[in-house]
Amino acid sequence: VKDGSIDFDHVFFKYSETSPEWVLKDVNIHIPSGATVGILGGTGSGKTSLMSLIPRLYEAQEGTVSVGGRPVADYTMEHLRESVSVVLQKNTLFSGTIRENLLWGDPNATEDQLWAACRAACADEFLERMPDGLDTDLGQGGVNVSGGQKQRISIARAIAKKAPILILDDSTSALDMETEHEIQKTLNELKDTTKMIIAHRISAVCHADEIIYLKDGEIAERGTHQELLAKRGLYYETYMAQYGTFLGGEAM
Repeated sequence: VKDGSIDFDHVFFKYSETSPEWVLKDVNIHIPSGATVGILGGTGSGKTSLMSLIPRLYEAQEGTVSVGGRPVADYTMEHLRESVSVVLQKNTLFSGTIRENLLWGDPNATEDQLWAACRAACADEFLERMPDGLDTDLGQGGVNVSGGQKQRISIARAIAKKAPILILDDSTSALDMETEHEIQKTLNELKDTTKMIIAHRISAVCHADEIIYLKDGEIAERGTHQELLAKRGLYYETYMAQYGTFLGGEAM
Protein backbone atom coordinates (compact mmCIF):
# COMPACT_ATOMS: atom_id res chain seq x y z
CA VAL A 1 0.00 0.00 0.00
CA LYS A 2 1.51 3.31 -1.15
CA ASP A 3 -0.12 5.31 1.64
CA GLY A 4 -3.04 5.12 4.06
CA SER A 5 -5.53 7.19 2.07
CA ILE A 6 -9.06 5.75 1.81
CA ASP A 7 -11.68 6.58 -0.82
CA PHE A 8 -15.31 5.60 -1.18
CA ASP A 9 -16.52 6.52 -4.67
CA HIS A 10 -20.32 6.21 -5.16
CA VAL A 11 -20.40 3.08 -2.98
CA PHE A 12 -23.61 1.07 -2.64
CA PHE A 13 -23.73 -2.03 -0.43
CA LYS A 14 -26.20 -4.62 0.89
CA TYR A 15 -25.52 -7.93 2.62
CA SER A 16 -27.72 -9.95 0.27
CA GLU A 17 -28.27 -9.45 -3.46
CA THR A 18 -31.95 -10.22 -2.94
CA SER A 19 -32.41 -7.66 -0.15
CA PRO A 20 -34.62 -4.75 -1.30
CA GLU A 21 -32.81 -2.27 1.00
CA TRP A 22 -29.31 -0.88 0.53
CA VAL A 23 -27.24 -0.78 3.75
CA LEU A 24 -25.03 1.95 2.24
CA LYS A 25 -26.29 4.30 -0.48
CA ASP A 26 -24.08 6.42 -2.76
CA VAL A 27 -21.35 7.02 -0.16
CA ASN A 28 -18.54 9.38 -1.23
CA ILE A 29 -15.68 9.93 1.22
CA HIS A 30 -12.02 10.90 0.79
CA ILE A 31 -9.78 10.33 3.81
CA PRO A 32 -6.25 11.71 3.25
CA SER A 33 -3.31 9.64 4.46
CA GLY A 34 -2.60 10.31 8.14
CA ALA A 35 -5.97 11.96 8.83
CA THR A 36 -8.37 11.08 11.64
CA VAL A 37 -12.01 10.66 10.62
CA GLY A 38 -14.88 9.94 12.98
CA ILE A 39 -17.92 7.96 11.83
CA LEU A 40 -21.02 8.56 13.93
CA GLY A 41 -24.63 7.44 13.64
CA GLY A 42 -27.35 5.43 15.32
CA THR A 43 -27.63 1.64 15.44
CA GLY A 44 -28.17 0.31 11.92
CA SER A 45 -26.89 3.47 10.21
CA GLY A 46 -24.17 1.53 8.34
CA LYS A 47 -21.07 2.46 10.37
CA THR A 48 -19.62 -1.05 10.74
CA SER A 49 -20.66 -2.00 7.19
CA LEU A 50 -18.63 0.96 5.91
CA MET A 51 -15.57 -0.19 7.86
CA SER A 52 -15.99 -3.80 6.66
CA LEU A 53 -15.53 -2.83 3.01
CA ILE A 54 -11.96 -1.55 3.57
CA PRO A 55 -10.30 -4.92 4.43
CA ARG A 56 -12.82 -6.66 2.08
CA LEU A 57 -14.75 -8.47 4.76
CA TYR A 58 -17.56 -7.67 2.32
CA GLU A 59 -17.59 -6.33 -1.25
CA ALA A 60 -19.48 -3.27 -2.48
CA GLN A 61 -22.06 -4.09 -5.16
CA GLU A 62 -21.61 -0.70 -6.83
CA GLY A 63 -18.90 1.95 -6.72
CA THR A 64 -15.26 1.62 -5.70
CA VAL A 65 -13.46 1.43 -2.36
CA SER A 66 -9.77 2.38 -2.74
CA VAL A 67 -6.78 2.28 -0.40
CA GLY A 68 -3.59 4.15 -1.29
CA GLY A 69 -5.18 5.24 -4.56
CA ARG A 70 -5.86 1.67 -5.77
CA PRO A 71 -9.16 -0.25 -5.66
CA VAL A 72 -9.12 -2.76 -2.80
CA ALA A 73 -9.93 -5.53 -5.29
CA ASP A 74 -6.49 -4.96 -6.91
CA TYR A 75 -4.63 -6.09 -3.78
CA THR A 76 -4.16 -9.64 -2.61
CA MET A 77 -6.30 -10.26 0.47
CA GLU A 78 -3.15 -10.93 2.54
CA HIS A 79 -1.44 -7.69 1.51
CA LEU A 80 -4.59 -5.62 2.04
CA ARG A 81 -5.27 -7.02 5.51
CA GLU A 82 -1.63 -6.56 6.54
CA SER A 83 -2.15 -2.87 5.78
CA VAL A 84 -5.24 -2.50 7.97
CA SER A 85 -5.45 -2.88 11.76
CA VAL A 86 -8.97 -3.27 13.15
CA VAL A 87 -9.91 -2.98 16.83
CA LEU A 88 -13.45 -4.11 17.59
CA GLN A 89 -15.62 -3.35 20.63
CA LYS A 90 -15.29 -6.97 21.73
CA ASN A 91 -11.84 -7.90 20.51
CA THR A 92 -10.43 -11.37 20.99
CA LEU A 93 -7.46 -11.86 23.27
CA PHE A 94 -5.75 -15.22 23.03
CA SER A 95 -4.77 -17.52 25.85
CA GLY A 96 -1.18 -16.88 26.88
CA THR A 97 0.70 -13.80 28.02
CA ILE A 98 0.09 -10.13 27.23
CA ARG A 99 3.44 -10.14 25.38
CA GLU A 100 2.32 -13.02 23.13
CA ASN A 101 -0.90 -11.15 22.33
CA LEU A 102 0.98 -7.95 21.48
CA LEU A 103 3.50 -9.80 19.29
CA TRP A 104 0.59 -11.07 17.22
CA GLY A 105 0.43 -7.47 15.93
CA ASP A 106 4.12 -7.51 14.97
CA PRO A 107 6.14 -10.69 15.71
CA ASN A 108 9.40 -8.70 15.36
CA ALA A 109 8.54 -5.87 17.76
CA THR A 110 11.20 -5.08 20.37
CA GLU A 111 10.57 -4.67 24.10
CA ASP A 112 10.74 -0.88 23.70
CA GLN A 113 8.27 -0.94 20.80
CA LEU A 114 5.81 -3.06 22.78
CA TRP A 115 5.95 -0.68 25.75
CA ALA A 116 5.59 2.33 23.40
CA ALA A 117 2.41 0.75 21.99
CA CYS A 118 1.16 0.09 25.54
CA ARG A 119 1.80 3.72 26.52
CA ALA A 120 -0.04 4.95 23.43
CA ALA A 121 -3.03 2.80 24.43
CA CYS A 122 -2.82 3.83 28.13
CA ALA A 123 -2.24 0.17 28.99
CA ASP A 124 1.11 0.83 30.70
CA GLU A 125 -0.49 2.16 33.89
CA PHE A 126 -2.08 -1.18 34.82
CA LEU A 127 0.63 -3.37 33.24
CA GLU A 128 3.30 -1.72 35.40
CA ARG A 129 1.29 -2.70 38.49
CA MET A 130 1.18 -6.37 37.48
CA PRO A 131 4.03 -8.41 39.02
CA ASP A 132 4.83 -10.09 35.69
CA GLY A 133 4.24 -7.04 33.46
CA LEU A 134 4.06 -8.07 29.81
CA ASP A 135 4.55 -11.69 30.83
CA THR A 136 1.29 -11.71 32.82
CA ASP A 137 -0.88 -14.66 31.82
CA LEU A 138 -4.23 -13.54 30.47
CA GLY A 139 -6.03 -16.83 31.04
CA GLN A 140 -8.58 -18.26 28.61
CA GLY A 141 -9.74 -15.39 26.38
CA GLY A 142 -8.41 -12.73 28.74
CA VAL A 143 -10.44 -13.61 31.86
CA ASN A 144 -7.75 -12.10 34.11
CA VAL A 145 -8.30 -8.51 32.87
CA SER A 146 -11.31 -6.18 32.87
CA GLY A 147 -13.25 -5.10 29.77
CA GLY A 148 -11.50 -1.73 29.67
CA GLN A 149 -8.08 -3.37 30.09
CA LYS A 150 -8.91 -5.78 27.25
CA GLN A 151 -9.77 -2.86 25.00
CA ARG A 152 -6.50 -1.10 25.82
CA ILE A 153 -4.44 -4.25 25.17
CA SER A 154 -6.28 -4.71 21.85
CA ILE A 155 -5.54 -1.09 20.86
CA ALA A 156 -1.87 -1.55 21.86
CA ARG A 157 -1.68 -4.70 19.72
CA ALA A 158 -3.12 -2.80 16.74
CA ILE A 159 -0.68 0.10 17.22
CA ALA A 160 2.25 -2.35 17.50
CA LYS A 161 1.31 -3.69 14.04
CA LYS A 162 2.24 -0.27 12.52
CA ALA A 163 -0.25 -0.67 9.68
CA PRO A 164 -0.92 2.43 7.54
CA ILE A 165 -4.65 2.23 8.38
CA LEU A 166 -6.07 1.86 11.89
CA ILE A 167 -9.81 1.31 12.35
CA LEU A 168 -11.35 1.57 15.82
CA ASP A 169 -14.91 0.23 15.83
CA ASP A 170 -16.50 1.37 19.11
CA SER A 171 -13.31 0.14 20.76
CA THR A 172 -13.12 2.71 23.58
CA SER A 173 -16.70 2.11 24.80
CA ALA A 174 -15.55 0.47 28.06
CA LEU A 175 -13.14 3.29 28.92
CA ASP A 176 -13.76 6.40 30.98
CA MET A 177 -13.63 9.71 29.10
CA GLU A 178 -10.27 10.73 30.56
CA THR A 179 -8.56 7.54 29.29
CA GLU A 180 -10.38 7.82 25.97
CA HIS A 181 -9.12 11.41 25.63
CA GLU A 182 -5.51 10.35 26.39
CA ILE A 183 -5.69 7.62 23.73
CA GLN A 184 -7.08 10.12 21.20
CA LYS A 185 -4.13 12.44 21.86
CA THR A 186 -1.59 9.68 21.23
CA LEU A 187 -3.46 8.48 18.13
CA ASN A 188 -3.31 12.01 16.71
CA GLU A 189 0.49 11.82 17.05
CA LEU A 190 0.60 8.82 14.68
CA LYS A 191 1.07 11.07 11.66
CA ASP A 192 1.78 8.24 9.20
CA THR A 193 -1.33 6.29 10.21
CA THR A 194 -4.82 6.98 8.89
CA LYS A 195 -7.31 6.65 11.75
CA MET A 196 -10.98 5.80 11.24
CA ILE A 197 -12.93 5.96 14.51
CA ILE A 198 -16.44 4.49 14.55
CA ALA A 199 -18.40 5.35 17.68
CA HIS A 200 -21.70 6.08 19.39
CA ARG A 201 -20.16 8.57 21.83
CA ILE A 202 -19.30 12.04 20.57
CA SER A 203 -16.36 12.10 23.01
CA ALA A 204 -14.68 9.43 20.85
CA VAL A 205 -14.79 11.48 17.63
CA CYS A 206 -14.95 15.17 18.60
CA HIS A 207 -11.20 15.72 17.97
CA ALA A 208 -11.25 14.16 14.48
CA ASP A 209 -10.20 16.14 11.39
CA GLU A 210 -13.63 15.36 9.94
CA ILE A 211 -16.74 13.75 11.39
CA ILE A 212 -19.21 11.94 9.14
CA TYR A 213 -22.72 11.37 10.47
CA LEU A 214 -24.49 8.42 8.84
CA LYS A 215 -28.24 7.92 8.81
CA ASP A 216 -29.94 5.01 7.05
CA GLY A 217 -26.77 4.27 5.08
CA GLU A 218 -26.30 7.78 3.73
CA ILE A 219 -24.09 10.69 4.75
CA ALA A 220 -26.47 13.05 6.56
CA GLU A 221 -23.87 15.54 7.85
CA ARG A 222 -20.13 16.04 7.70
CA GLY A 223 -17.67 18.56 9.12
CA THR A 224 -15.59 19.29 12.21
CA HIS A 225 -17.05 19.12 15.72
CA GLN A 226 -17.59 22.89 15.85
CA GLU A 227 -19.02 23.06 12.32
CA LEU A 228 -21.52 20.31 13.05
CA LEU A 229 -22.58 21.87 16.36
CA ALA A 230 -23.18 25.17 14.52
CA LYS A 231 -25.52 23.40 12.05
CA ARG A 232 -27.82 22.42 14.92
CA GLY A 233 -28.77 19.23 13.08
CA LEU A 234 -28.46 15.52 13.90
CA TYR A 235 -24.97 15.82 15.37
CA TYR A 236 -26.06 18.69 17.60
CA GLU A 237 -29.11 16.68 18.75
CA THR A 238 -26.89 13.70 19.60
CA TYR A 239 -24.47 15.97 21.44
CA MET A 240 -27.22 17.55 23.52
CA ALA A 241 -28.74 14.13 24.28
CA GLN A 242 -25.35 12.94 25.59
CA TYR A 243 -24.14 16.10 27.34
CA GLY A 244 -26.99 18.62 27.53
CA THR A 245 -27.87 17.87 31.15
CA PHE A 246 -24.25 18.55 32.19
CA LEU A 247 -24.12 21.80 30.25
CA GLY A 248 -27.44 23.29 31.26
CA GLY A 249 -28.64 23.04 27.69
CA GLU A 250 -25.73 24.90 26.07
CA ALA A 251 -23.21 23.36 23.67
CA MET A 252 -19.51 23.67 24.46
